[in-house]
Amino acid sequence: MNDRHPSILEQARSRLGEIAEKERLLDSSVSVLAKPLTPEEAIGTPGRRDFPIIIGKERMLEARFFDAKGHAFTDSAADYVGKLEKVLDLELTSNRNRAIIVATLNAVLQHLGMVRATVHCKDDEPEQCAAEIASRILEKFGEVNVGLIGLNPAIAEKLVEVFGSDRVRITDLYCDNIGKERFGVPVWDGRNRTDELIDWSEVVLFTGTTLQNDTFDDIWHTLQDLEKGYFVYGVTAAGVCYLNGIDRICPCGRDG
Repeated sequence: MNDRHPSILEQARSRLGEIAEKERLLDSSVSVLAKPLTPEEAIGTPGRRDFPIIIGKERMLEARFFDAKGHAFTDSAADYVGKLEKVLDLELTSNRNRAIIVATLNAVLQHLGMVRATVHCKDDEPEQCAAEIASRILEKFGEVNVGLIGLNPAIAEKLVEVFGSDRVRITDLYCDNIGKERFGVPVWDGRNRTDELIDWSEVVLFTGTTLQNDTFDDIWHTLQDLEKGYFVYGVTAAGVCYLNGIDRICPCGRDG
């Protein structure tokens, strides 16, 4: 007997299916388009050029549903067109499919007015976002040890400015980042040191991109087991966090 519990993304997809059925959207002739955006389309032209999407390790998918848009970062960008019912039937077995479903969740919930900030901020806003995130953590939790899962350079820099390099730890999955020092903090390998980071931290900030690379659940359950403070950051996790009652922070995200 398979007693595996459904993942956070599976639970969100199921809840969206129930909502879509209630709203009579599953049987409509609506198509959902997920197209990979260029860096300029996704985040404009910020002053700094070290964001993952700019240096080429990630792309942004944009799902369009009626009048709404939903974004999701992915390392497996692909086009997809199909009815909502078909999108929700995609197997959650690849980064590509998970990213399409996550972006679609964001677009549909934005269309229904249930979720805001489903489109990435642009130009100078990522820097403003990073400063606001660091400020909110300080205001809510005080001077604490902060773990950052998923290297966002703007956020990492602001965390170090506010809390100091001795109070910040970072993990990432991108091989070019691992072992390097960013803003006085060494970047650990997320494949084998994320549990160590969580154990050390009093508050953990982790990227919604963990949904598409299938690491979200392990992080989430470890945080809950150890009763750690946390925020999920960014637009990617907007719909999933809403449907699962998970705290998300995205100060400068835009409505689609």
